[in-house]
Formats: sequence, C-alpha cells, structure tokens
Amino acid sequence: MEYIDLRSDTVTQPTPAMRKAMAEAVMGDDVYEDDPTVKELENKSAAILKKEAALFVPTGTFGNQLALLTHCSRGTEVILNENCHIVQHECGAAALISGVQLRCFEPANPYPVSKEYEKRIRIPGDIHEPVTSLLVTENPLSNGTVLPLSELTALKNLGERFNLPIHMDGARIFNAALSLNVSPAEIARCADSVMFCFSKGLCAPVGSMLAGTKEFIKKARKNRKLMGGGLHKAGAVAAAALVALQEMPPLLRDDHEKALLLGQLLSEIPELSVDITRIQINMVFFNFRNNNIDREALATYLMENGILINPPDKDGIIRLVTHHWITSDNLKTTVSAIKDFLL
Repeated sequence: MEYIDLRSDTVTQPTPAMRKAMAEAVMGDDVYEDDPTVKELENKSAAILKKEAALFVPTGTFGNQLALLTHCSRGTEVILNENCHIVQHECGAAALISGVQLRCFEPANPYPVSKEYEKRIRIPGDIHEPVTSLLVTENPLSNGTVLPLSELTALKNLGERFNLPIHMDGARIFNAALSLNVSPAEIARCADSVMFCFSKGLCAPVGSMLAGTKEFIKKARKNRKLMGGGLHKAGAVAAAALVALQEMPPLLRDDHEKALLLGQLLSEIPELSVDITRIQINMVFFNFRNNNIDREALATYLMENGILINPPDKDGIIRLVTHHWITSDNLKTTVSAIKDFLL
C-alpha cells in the first residue's frame, strides 16, 4: 500500500534530479578533504548562511552534538529550552558525548525570551556551581513556532555581553526564513554556530550541515572524526544535498500553504481544536475537544486507511507535517478519514 505519510518531513524521498546527481557524482575521500562534491556543498552552505566555513555531517542530531562537543568543556553547563530537540529527542547524548549538564527552562509565551537565559547564566566564582559554556536556541522551535529576529538578536546580544557562544539548531532554518520573509543568513547571524538539515523538507536522502567560524569548523572536523562521522566517498550523498540546496528552499512555501489548507479543513470539524495562528511553517497541531476520544485509536484507524501519523504527545495533541510529496488531495482524503473516524 502507498501511504499518505504525514508523520514528518523526514520521510521525504529524493527527487529525480537528486537521484541523477547521486548516480553521476564526482567523489573523493572526505576524510582526506579531497571530495570535490562535499567541498562544493560545504562552501555553498557557508556562503548562504554567511559563515566562514561549514562541515558536512550525517544527521541533525550528530551536528547538534558535534557543536556541543566543540563549544563546551566537560562539566560545564548548557542553557536551552526544555522542549528543544537536543533535550527531547537526542537520547541524552550531551551527557554521554560532551559530559555537559543541560540547564533547561520552560519557554515563555509566545517565545522563550532572552531573560530566561540571562537569569540562568552562571559565571566562574562559586566552587559549588558549574560554569555556563553555551546558550542554545532552536528556530523553528519544535512546536512549529518561528522565533522573530528581535528575539534572536536579543539572545545574540546577551551572549556577547557574557562572552558566551550561541548554537542554533536550525534544522528547518529555510522554513523559518520563509516564515519571517528574511534570508537564512539574517537568522544565522544571531548564532556562532548553526546546524541545518538536508533530509527534512529539502528532500535529500541524508545529511546535515554545521556552520561557523573557520577556527570552530577546524576543531569540529577533528571532533567529527572522533565521533565516527568521518565520511569517505561522501560525494554521492553530498550531490543530492547540493540539488536540495539549490532547488528546494523556494518550494517550501508550498509546504507552508498546504499546512494552512490542512489547518483550515481540520478547523471545520466541530470536534477538533485547531490553532490556525500556530501554523507558521509546515506543521499543524490539533486536539479533540472531548478528552474521552481515543487518540491512539485514530492513528490506528488512519493507518488502516492508508494514512500515517505519529501518536499523540503526552497532552493528547497530534502533529501533522506537510512536505513536498503531499498533495492537496492527500489532505482532503486525510480530513475525510478523520471525519469518518468520528462518526
């Protein structure tokens, strides 16, 4: 059965142009730094974000953890939003790989403002306390919200005041840029290092990028090898990522429009609660007004009818994600199936 897959934009398949590029890719050995396709990808990524250098890595989680390992000393503390990917979806890797402590805060509404970071910063002096080594932000946030430039700028200014680097998990930074109607570089300038993914809405089969200063990337390259991420004939996957970088970012606007259409269709179902204002990228969140409705049963019912969604979160909220391979007809089919489930 061919499913309508709304679980995530990580399920995207490479486009025909990407498959062709992979088949024809010029390859070298990236551990020796002589893979021309990887080098081109890294240079173009750095240029787009207006960073000095960039480093191709296997995954977004790898890129985030590599950033922590490169920025931080063991036993120091990293401040970040408790709902961000590094806390919620990276298996506690920061403790194992970097030996750092995560100091989390609950985000304020509607945004985690810089004061939440400032009141948690710990400076050297008290022998009982760990020292803050890094501030981490995420844009877009994992709940689909896009941080405005004013928030990011305030955080950047805070980091400069306390001489603390900032890492940005920008897995979907191109989505954020479209939502804010700015360039990705305008977002990236607010962080010392930025990670973004090729394998989500950009449709490449694998890979992410970590960007920053030349000095930072030089250190990160050594750490990438330490973490087992030294890639040899990586040009094959880098070729697909190059196509993704060149062709896919403008098409993300279609994904945003499809998400808005889905939200509007879902909001017409009386049993559902949908916050249309929360649809800022390609994610739609909804809940049932009646807490007695079995949300797990909905996921099972939809799967039996050719539609894949993730189970609800701990609050019963269900997330649907649009992407390049989802059509408006797919969305109408999904909404119709949800209506049938409620009959």
